[in-house]
Amino acid sequence: LYPIVTVFVSMGSALLRLVGIKFNPLEEKALGRVELNSYVKQGIEEAPLEGGRDSEVKIFRNALDFSSVKLRDCIVPRTDIIGIRKDADIDELKEIFIETGFSKILVYEDDIDNIVGYIHIWEMFSNPVDWTTQIASISFYPESMLAKNLMSELLLQHKTIAVVVDEFGGTSGIITTEDLVEEIFGEIEDEYDINTNIASKVSENHYKISGRMEIDQLNELFDFNLPQDDDYSTIAGYILHHIQRFPKIHENIVIDNYTFKILKVTERKIEIIELILNQNNQ
Repeated sequence: LYPIVTVFVSMGSALLRLVGIKFNPLEEKALGRVELNSYVKQGIEEAPLEGGRDSEVKIFRNALDFSSVKLRDCIVPRTDIIGIRKDADIDELKEIFIETGFSKILVYEDDIDNIVGYIHIWEMFSNPVDWTTQIASISFYPESMLAKNLMSELLLQHKTIAVVVDEFGGTSGIITTEDLVEEIFGEIEDEYDINTNIASKVSENHYKISGRMEIDQLNELFDFNLPQDDDYSTIAGYILHHIQRFPKIHENIVIDNYTFKILKVTERKIEIIELILNQNNQ
């Protein structure tokens, strides 16, 4: 992990210099996360940043916060997993590769709670008579595990994908190295991202938003004041937390000073909503 550590030490020193703080990692004692956060905050307050420096500070702060991020916070959720049964024929497998555009497909027996590995598109052609002989092994990790620890393990194993399980051993989701890197550097579109994360202002006080958009992202993008809680992280979770049921299509839901119109919903998830700022928020 030495190269990664070197990168972040250099990044940290550069960011501290940007905000007017001189720090030599070879001469100074090691700083803790709280101290670094304090230094950066102090520097920003005393010398406001301009232009591209804002994004550099955001990356640095994300890197500091990464030490406490858990896998449950950065997975591709169970409902978005696309896999194939181990007893499927080669034609079914080819069709899934074509439809999804993925390079790897998860393989399971019986149901998604019994994932046995994954198949790479190139390996599929190695033995088309019995493609299951080319299934690669996959590792399982608890959703409570720290993301930084998984990053270390995946790098050591030269793996890019893992399965995340809940406390009962059921599949909670999957996670890739791209997902982990995104926690620090921001969004990186990879093949497992469902390209429906919408967040746009359609008119005055009206916004079209994907259910999977995270509360903190929306607050930052549109200067909302949506409350955050350990019980949810997305706007869909926020709605479900309050109404304790799945809403109906076109239903209007008023929570605090916001009205949510359900534009698209399935039996398992809220996909797209329209958020309307009520008068008290204007």
